[in-house]
Order: sequence, then C-alpha cells, then structure tokens
Amino acid sequence: MAETFRVLISDSLAAQGIEVLKRFPQLQFDVKTGLKPAELAKIIAPYDALLIRSGTRVTREVIDAATSLKVIGRAGVGVDNVDIEAATRRGIVVMNSPTGNSVTTAEHAITMMMALARHIPAANAALRAGKWERSKFTGAEICNKTLGVVGLGNIGRIVADRALGLKMKVIGYDPILTAEAAGRIGVQLVSLDELFASADFITVHTPLTDETRGLVNAAAFAKMKKGVRIINCARGGIVDEAALVEALKSGKVAGAALDVFVEEPPPANHPLLQFDNVIVTPHLGAATDEAQVQVSVDIAHQVADFLIEGTIRQAVNIPALSTKELEILGPHLTLGEKLGRLAAQLITDAPTELTLAFGGEAANLKPDAITAAVLKGLMSGFLDEDLNYVNAPFIARERGISIIETRSREVTDYINTLTLTVRTGAGEHEVSGAVLGNRVLRLTRIDGYRVEAVPEGYFLMLHNRDVPGVVGAVGTMLGQAGINIGGLELGRDRVGGTALSIFEVDEPVPGAVLDRLKTLPAITAASLLKL
Repeated sequence: MAETFRVLISDSLAAQGIEVLKRFPQLQFDVKTGLKPAELAKIIAPYDALLIRSGTRVTREVIDAATSLKVIGRAGVGVDNVDIEAATRRGIVVMNSPTGNSVTTAEHAITMMMALARHIPAANAALRAGKWERSKFTGAEICNKTLGVVGLGNIGRIVADRALGLKMKVIGYDPILTAEAAGRIGVQLVSLDELFASADFITVHTPLTDETRGLVNAAAFAKMKKGVRIINCARGGIVDEAALVEALKSGKVAGAALDVFVEEPPPANHPLLQFDNVIVTPHLGAATDEAQVQVSVDIAHQVADFLIEGTIRQAVNIPALSTKELEILGPHLTLGEKLGRLAAQLITDAPTELTLAFGGEAANLKPDAITAAVLKGLMSGFLDEDLNYVNAPFIARERGISIIETRSREVTDYINTLTLTVRTGAGEHEVSGAVLGNRVLRLTRIDGYRVEAVPEGYFLMLHNRDVPGVVGAVGTMLGQAGINIGGLELGRDRVGGTALSIFEVDEPVPGAVLDRLKTLPAITAASLLKL
C-alpha cells in the first residue's frame, strides 16, 4: 500500500491549487484557516506538510510542535512569516513560489505611480461627493520623466521595462548589478545618492533587511528634488514613515503611493493616512486572480512532488540534493553561505567576478551546490526576491558576475578549505574557511590575515597599526558602551606592521561607538559584521 501524507492548508489557496492536490491519492488534506500560532501549534503534530500564504505565522513554537512536518510550502515569495532557522534545524524544507506574482507586483507599482501622478483616487472621491474640481486635480505627465528604481531584481526589472515602454528615462541602483548588465535592460546604473538627486519618481524594490530598513530616510529626502513622488510596493520599513511624513509636510515630496506599512494593517490614526496626496492600498501587490492561481498551483505541485518523489524545487533553506548528499555537503553549504555573506559586507562596489577555491579534501566535493550557497550568501539582502540554491547561479550570471571554480587537493593548515575571492571595480577581497571534523566551522583568513573564529553572530572588525595598547583601548570603549566581548582574534602582516583585529561581540556595536573607535590614533578602519 502506498504511503499517505497529511497536508494542512492554513491560508486561503486558489481552487486550482486544491485541484492539484486532489490528483494525488497519497495526499490527504485539511483546510483550517485563521489560526493563531498557539492554535496552529496544538494541531500541527500529525501533518507532513503545511501550505501557507502570508496570514499564517509559523513560529518556533509551531515548529517545535510539528513532530511529523517535512515541508512548509509558501504560496508566494516572502517567507518572513516563517522561522527559517528553526525549520532548518528540524530538517524541515521551506519552499516558496517566487515567480508567480512578480508581474502582478510590478504592475501594481506602475499603477500606483500613474494614479499618484494624476490624483486619481482624490479626484474620484471628490466627484462622487458631488464636486467638480478640475483645476484642483491638475496632474503631471510621466512621459520623459526620470524614474529611479531602487533594487533591480526580478520585480524591479519588470517595473523598469514597463516604465521604458511609457517613454520614461529609467535610472537604477543595485549594489550587485554591473553597469553592463543594467545597460542590457535599458537602465542607467547610478549610485544611490545620484538616484535620489535625479529622479522625479522613486520606487523601491528591495527586501527588508538590516541594511535596507530605513533606506529612504530623512537624509535621503534631503538629497531629492522638490516635488519628488515616492512609491513603495515592496516592504514596509524600507521607507522611513516618520521621515516621509515630514517630507510631505515640507512639500519636498509631492506625493506618495504606499502598498505596505511597518504595521499592517496601519492604525486608523496613522499620520500617512491623513494626507490627501498619499495613495494607500492594503498590501495588494500580489493580489490579482492570475497571481493567486499561479502561486497556488506552483506550490501545490512542489509540495506534492517533494512528499511523493523527494524532489526539492524552490527551497529557500535546502539545496536540490538527495538526503545522503546533503548529509555530506551540509556543513560546507553553511560555510559557503557564510563566506558569501561575509564578503558581501566587505565589498563596496558591484561584484564582477567570483572565484571559489576548493582545497584539500573539499576538492572532492560536489561543487555546484556549494557555489550556489556562496552566491546566495553574497547576494541575499540586495535583491527584491528570495534567493535559493536553484536560482542564485542564474541570477549571478544575469547580473554579469562571472564564476570560477578551482581545485587543489594539496592539504595545507587544514584538511579542507574553501577560499572565496570577490573582485569588483574597486579591487578584490578574499575570505577563507574550513570545516573541522564533520560539523565545526571556522573562519581562517580575511584579506590575507590569519584568523580562527566561529562564523556566528556579530564581529567588530578593526584594521589598525600593530602597536601596543589597541586591544585595551578598544575593550575599555566597548565596556563603557555596555558591549560584552565573547572572543578575540588577531592577525598581522608583520611585527609592527598592520593588523586585523576581530572582536566577537554579543550585540551590535552602535554607529556612534564605531565613530569613536575610528578616532583612536592606531585604528584606520572599523566596521560591524553580522554572520
């Protein structure tokens, strides 16, 4: 008798997605929507798969109670409502359907821009109220205007393409896209400051990360043209809401169109809801019939294929590998992703070439998945789409990043090593790591300096002259700021030369403390790294 699997659908799924599940007699499914995390945790234990949209929050509490769960399928792109770390630790595959709603979200951004330019919602409301106020709602053409697209990932590119069709000039900012790759899609690549200064309309299409939170803030508004218009159909928090309120009051911003908010739904007294020149919609970016059907069908197929055949597609936390391969490669995948994440925080320009060197026993490993893990770590946080081991290499090539893999079976200080070199127009950075035994990970080298650190948590990285007193001075300053030091790694090129100091800290070092550290005579650079 064929094995059967229980599937719980906890958010609304299009009927076409349900029909896909019905085709497989091995699948038994229940639909129970509107569950809070505590309620979901009480019933999740017998289920093999959980199908969700954005409404269900899969917390650590839910994961801990999900003793049979093998896969979580998200109908749509964002998985910020899933505790990925907890799921990964339990060996639960988390999948999404990232392409089904890209066009829909891009079209919504274009629609919001045009409605904003022509005062459509306010004019509609006035006429329905019996007012004929043509002069009050004189708008602006978008033809020949400059659109600034912040983030040229999948959705940002579609927005750019549609705007070019409307005869707009499109400029874009993307920290990991080369000018040549941008040129191929008709976009002039500029710095973020240039975009702020030049654009008549600005639309954001990045993920919400520590780096992008508050990206469009008071300082950004100060650099913009008077009368600029802002569109955010990405994630609430990328545009600083308080700063936007002040920019609207001052007249610097002529209007804003927002599909997303920090708090959703926003409270009725939210300041941004009080402006006539602010258009708002309730997170409708992906809300079209076509997109709802497509993401539902996609995720139903993916979950069914995984449960019945063991096929992994569009996983955000596990590569497309067999269980046996994953057991061997797992630690190297984790190390590769962390090396990529570290390199991303060292570079200041778009990467053009990536070299991944496999040393010692690592030279015998299957390289594709490890390279994909490195690319995922390198590019995550910069794009408006969730990267995984399937799409990361494709997106890297699309963005003009060449990838080189080298192997050397010669054993040096460690039995196996991974060395990542990332080249940009400004130079190159190199980071190395090793897997000790079966599971222990170490950083072993940063830009030529020998270190040995566990790649977890926060690191204060200092470049300094190799003179006495640096460690003591830094320790004193961190102590005064209430920041605990968990470990310390020192490397230098020669006695009395230049040194690299890595302080493992228990919490982020505030910018003000970093600025004070830079005033110490021996320190030439200070930065905070997060792994």
